[in-house]
Amino acid sequence: MAKEVKAKKALGQHFLTDLIVAKQIADTIEKEQLPQEAKQWSDLPVLEVGPGMGVLSQFLMKAGRNVKAVELDSESVTYLHRVFPSLEVIEGDFLKMDLKEIFGGKFALIGNYPYNISSQIFFKVLDYKEDIPVVAGMLQKEVAERICCKPGSKVYGILSVLLQAWYDCEYLFNVPPTVFSPPPKVMSGVIRLTRNSRTSLGCNEKLFKTIVKTAFGQRRKTLRNSLGGIIPPDSPIMKEPIMALRPERLSVEDFITLTLAAQPK
Repeated sequence: MAKEVKAKKALGQHFLTDLIVAKQIADTIEKEQLPQEAKQWSDLPVLEVGPGMGVLSQFLMKAGRNVKAVELDSESVTYLHRVFPSLEVIEGDFLKMDLKEIFGGKFALIGNYPYNISSQIFFKVLDYKEDIPVVAGMLQKEVAERICCKPGSKVYGILSVLLQAWYDCEYLFNVPPTVFSPPPKVMSGVIRLTRNSRTSLGCNEKLFKTIVKTAFGQRRKTLRNSLGGIIPPDSPIMKEPIMALRPERLSVEDFITLTLAAQPK
């Protein structure tokens, strides 16, 4: 493995080398650690994103789950085939895949997510929210905190609202740079998302996304100014105190209320 890691360093990639941390991440989707309402998902097959040298894969496989891994880098794929011959590795770009074809049913998603595309990965999760009831893994601490933070936080944003509409989001623990080779310049964080009981927003979902993205796209403006082109000016809500707020103050339910006000009657 040393030669492979040395070669990958030249590409600017950071590999988790601490086996204790790797096992802690793998265990986040095991029955003993899942929230009570999510324990029903403990036997789902598992899709790992970006397995690299397989430091996380080995623990997922030891747990006896049906594990498949998606890896874009051909050198890593070759290594995984050689060292973990029983692991089914799908070579390709996760962001371009039809995830419904991989297991043909529900599955858990996990990974040491590539930091440069981690937000895109979680936006894709939203497209498959009915197929992925459990998501866990490691990403840059700043992004991990944004996903899990509550209204009022300065990092609360689009991803926070859209994911929390459908998932219970937990920030589990920090991971320091020292457990990587080479060490990154940022802290990392491990999170877990489990599908909540919501089956419908009760409003137009496409319009909901538009309102959330528009509001945070102009986050320094009050909602009355940023959403003036979406919510009819004669709507009663335009006179409500909520419209004097900035988007980081609003809960998921508040954004649903705004969407209902913007929908054609």
